[in-house]
Amino acid sequence: MPVGINLLCLSGFIDDSHLDHLRQLKDLGYDGVEIPVLRGAPAHYAWLGAELDAIGLRRTTTSVIPSALANPVSSDADERRAGRQHLAWAMDCAIALGAESLGGPVHAPIGHFTGQGPTLDELQHGAEAHHALAERAQANSMIVSLEPLNRFETYFLNTMAQAAAYAERVDHPAFRIMYDTFHAHIEEQSQPGAIATLGRHMGVLHVSENDRGIPGRGQIDFDAIFTAVRATGFDGWVTVEAFGAGLPELAAATRVWRPLFPDFDTLFTDSIRLVREKWAAAAP
Repeated sequence: MPVGINLLCLSGFIDDSHLDHLRQLKDLGYDGVEIPVLRGAPAHYAWLGAELDAIGLRRTTTSVIPSALANPVSSDADERRAGRQHLAWAMDCAIALGAESLGGPVHAPIGHFTGQGPTLDELQHGAEAHHALAERAQANSMIVSLEPLNRFETYFLNTMAQAAAYAERVDHPAFRIMYDTFHAHIEEQSQPGAIATLGRHMGVLHVSENDRGIPGRGQIDFDAIFTAVRATGFDGWVTVEAFGAGLPELAAATRVWRPLFPDFDTLFTDSIRLVREKWAAAAP
């Protein structure tokens, strides 16, 4: 079970100013990092991949759909085409980085709503786009880990029942679901039940507290979550997600306006300790 951390806690764009933090994460025992791919060119991510190799960190990615004008599930053919081009760019960057998973809510734009749930046409448009993305992922020894969000951020995928059904619709061995404990805390009546429903479709586990701060300091029952996850046989990436204050790329969607942890040292140290201890204690 590799342990990672989503670097949106640092920035929406990781560059040479963050290398000392990356070395610190390696020293603390993290196996890898989840790199935000929100902008930039594949050449930048190839450079970053080489730096991560030198440090000894594996990596996954997280991306979003930035605009309703580039929406792979849209009823408008031009918008769907632009959305699939955006997915292709995100995959180009992930491949250049040497990522093991392309993840995040790469289905519909965050904060975009239609006034109803997803239509059958939207589900089919998405499944076609994500099947094609999974084909490229498989050809590059990667997986796609699609992230459902809570109902206040998207209408497309909210629950694990929806996510499991969508994975069956996509129908590709390299297509998985990213389970996020923050979103599930809002949407699910029982997180262990939701994890059992998702089952074999889990690709990445996002460990995120109910306030988006340091895991273990809030309301989420991580003992029950890790027990349920281990019962499925999952042994993939367990990735901490905590957000810094006022991240320009996502602040409007995530509503993060204040500091959610005292400093990076505390976030990094306390988070990996919680994950390692809870995972070991939940051994079947």
